[in-house]
Amino acid sequence: MLPLLLASSSVYRRELLSRLHLPFICSSPDIDESHREHESAVELVKRLAEQKARALAASHPGHLIIGSDQVAALEGRIIGKPHTFENAREQLLAASGKRVSFLTGLALLNSETGHCQVDCVPFIVHMRELDVERIERYLRIEQPYDCAGSFKAEGLGVSLFQGTEGPDATSLIGLPLIRLVDMLLAEGVHIP
Repeated sequence: MLPLLLASSSVYRRELLSRLHLPFICSSPDIDESHREHESAVELVKRLAEQKARALAASHPGHLIIGSDQVAALEGRIIGKPHTFENAREQLLAASGKRVSFLTGLALLNSETGHCQVDCVPFIVHMRELDVERIERYLRIEQPYDCAGSFKAEGLGVSLFQGTEGPDATSLIGLPLIRLVDMLLAEGVHIP
């Protein structure tokens, strides 16, 4: 098996990938993550996932390189990471009682052959009706300012959900393991 490289510095993605019990290393790619004019959210995350993987190909020949990128969309508008308490409060207020779509782009690049598999895995979160006090209590406890959608689904953020729907709950955290296993199997990786 070619060595695995996760093209990310995300602790969340690293924790998810470790569930597969495969050895891997991490390296953070340096790419421009700007949204292009007329680019859909699906096109954006697929492009960025592939660019992240390809950005490390020259420095890591003979590797299977995993790239992933995620955006959240509310009413057709991409919402990014909030970075601040105020932005997170506004995002959660806007999402109250609504559906938030999470689109996670995934790429697996074989840097030896150049073969690259790319996909997008969707996941929907139905948010509870949220008031300012509840949102602010949540934000003070968990401080999810580096998370798309302004919550941590793997933590207390799940208390803000009314329900979820999608093919792979791990895609909500940022690395769709079910689809990744399909890709790894296609590259001859044995799991488990």
